[in-house]
Amino acid sequence: MRTICLNFTIHQPFRFRKVHFFDIGNDPYFYDDYTNELNIRKIATHSYLPTNDLLLKLIQKHNGKFKVSFSISGIVIDQFLLYAPEVIESFQRLANTGCVEFLAETYSHSLVSLSHKDNFKNQVKAHANIIEELFGHQPKSFKNTDLIYSNEIGATIAEMGFKSIITEGEMDFLQWKSPNYAYCNAINPRLKVLLRNPQLSDDIMLRFSNRSWNQWPLTADKYVHWLNQINHNEEVITLLMNYETFGTYHKKDSGIFKFLESFSEKIFTDSDYKFMTPTEIAEHIQPISAIDVSYPQLLTSDKDLSSLLKNELQQEAFDKLYALDKKIELCSDSRLLQDWLYLQASDHFYYMGNKFFSGKKDLTIKKPYESPYEAFINYMNILNDFTIRLNRFILTQTEMKKSKKTILI
Repeated sequence: MRTICLNFTIHQPFRFRKVHFFDIGNDPYFYDDYTNELNIRKIATHSYLPTNDLLLKLIQKHNGKFKVSFSISGIVIDQFLLYAPEVIESFQRLANTGCVEFLAETYSHSLVSLSHKDNFKNQVKAHANIIEELFGHQPKSFKNTDLIYSNEIGATIAEMGFKSIITEGEMDFLQWKSPNYAYCNAINPRLKVLLRNPQLSDDIMLRFSNRSWNQWPLTADKYVHWLNQINHNEEVITLLMNYETFGTYHKKDSGIFKFLESFSEKIFTDSDYKFMTPTEIAEHIQPISAIDVSYPQLLTSDKDLSSLLKNELQQEAFDKLYALDKKIELCSDSRLLQDWLYLQASDHFYYMGNKFFSGKKDLTIKKPYESPYEAFINYMNILNDFTIRLNRFILTQTEMKKSKKTILI
């Protein structure tokens, strides 16, 4: 059984306004509402809404044989609810078809899997809950932020009852292995591990509009021909790309929407592939072996954590952020807890990275800062303001408890 596992990931961080040193402790609101709304409305108009409409059309046209999965961060869901509720409604229409799977991830699209196991599990549960609340679908499969994976992370996900996880298929641990199979976790083999095919995914996501690419223009005929050339024993082709591929990275006039429609047609008419979701693959396809990943790796050009946590700025911000874990456990203030979630988005660490400012064009991330240092200073000013408010809340709660005890005595 040869399968196409077609997955889309959707995430947008809450953008922060510029916060100066003398603003710390004076203005607790640090979101750039104008930019956030403008960004979400623009991408919704050009990407999310028209692509959802097209997917619904394809599902109906092919009588439920066309299937996809989505990984939608909790942060971008919160922005949809604020600025573009029609996007939520369009995903609900897709959910009602029964041909769309919604994956779990960290609520904040965060790096918490590299920090504290319990906090990681709590954030995954929070995300799974909002997915079920909005789309009536309790996630059974998982995709971590930027496909970060290790044996331990996979084992934790298995403990939580998930059936499969998607990670990157171009890493050192693969060695001679092909990404085009189902594998299993080295610690808990009940968890199936699906590997993103980087070449075929990036041919669409990154190269579709690149006229200097030696395969331009990419047509559905050519793409399905490539799929048909893959060894028949390699039975799982996992494609994963950012949803902004359609209409944002590649504009409508590039032909990207026509490509997606023709691609689905050609799979049914000119190949022996069928579409399956990650959970369906986990339930119906046996893994060929375990994947052994002893230390965390992720989706970057170097397949390591260097784009996130390599330089001193990133590491200091990460350490100070997650040093607040114990204090957060004492916090019941909803505003502070929301700020805590939004501060964890991995984007803020990318902005501090040297690779982010290397000059290499990256379709997937916009640059809101002029340098890693500027990104670091702004983030740390916000984090310091947050820490002051958190300490103040905990002190107030402690004093109130002492006061109640004194009254009782």
